[in-house]
Amino acid sequence: MAAAHALEVHHLRKTFGTVVAVDGLDLEVRSGECFGLLGPNGAGKTTTIEICEGLQEPDAGDVTVLGRHWARDERALRERLGVQLQETQFSEKLTVEETVALFRSFFRRGPTVAEIVRLVQLEEKQGARVGTLSGGQKQRLSIACALAGDPELLFLDEPTTGLDPQSRRQLWDLVERLRASGRTIVLTTHYMEEAERLCDRVAIVDQGRVIANDTPRALIRSLGAEQVVEVELTEGADVPGTLFARTPAVLDTRLDGPVWTLQVSAAHEAVPAILRTLDQAGLALTELRTHTPTLEDVFVSLTGRHLRDQ
Repeated sequence: MAAAHALEVHHLRKTFGTVVAVDGLDLEVRSGECFGLLGPNGAGKTTTIEICEGLQEPDAGDVTVLGRHWARDERALRERLGVQLQETQFSEKLTVEETVALFRSFFRRGPTVAEIVRLVQLEEKQGARVGTLSGGQKQRLSIACALAGDPELLFLDEPTTGLDPQSRRQLWDLVERLRASGRTIVLTTHYMEEAERLCDRVAIVDQGRVIANDTPRALIRSLGAEQVVEVELTEGADVPGTLFARTPAVLDTRLDGPVWTLQVSAAHEAVPAILRTLDQAGLALTELRTHTPTLEDVFVSLTGRHLRDQ
């Protein structure tokens, strides 16, 4: 019977000199789910995932992968895992087909080279040299190599970083197909939309610790806000910190330069009340934007910082 958890991480810690990369981190990934590690660059996501992949050793803590431990089960684990690194260097002179065949030769069992190439939709490029591929095609090739042993657990580390929007969505479609096939996927990302679309559950990581862990919808719902309103005022305006403290339907406020970010319970009530507050204070509005809450708003609420600022 398959284990309930494909990955268990307890009290994980890793330092590099005086830098604490992972600081007592805990995770549990259920079998068959797509689990996301969401956080800014430098949060400890890649270090955590490399320890789980057996590429680094922790200073402290315990990691159980598919019910096994790296110290005594390394060979057996290598046969059951697929790993797509944040950066992968392939031989530019080999073709796509030759590259996949090379990686397939590392495993005792798995799909054929043709099946792998078809799964990542690179059939038209199978005879092309790696050096001629686009960024998105190289990322699909990287995932193809991770699938060479038909893995039960697949690690994807920032798979869409640096890709254009079209290539990113093609990668999303591929990940969704892999998830539908029943594989367990651990995905690191700093793109909120990516985590919301692909992941069954998300752990938000900051400064080496998990600061929130739930489904994307539950994390967003925890804010208690129906909408987020961004109010930009004239640069240099003298604005009191309590400006919106008594404004109806405003639940929480944050000031960042000339921009107020307001979590509101009902936009149709809040927006007119916000405009009245500005008028009464004699402040000029330069721009007003509204959006439904996202995981970015959850991160800001928890840390007071934006993911994009990191």
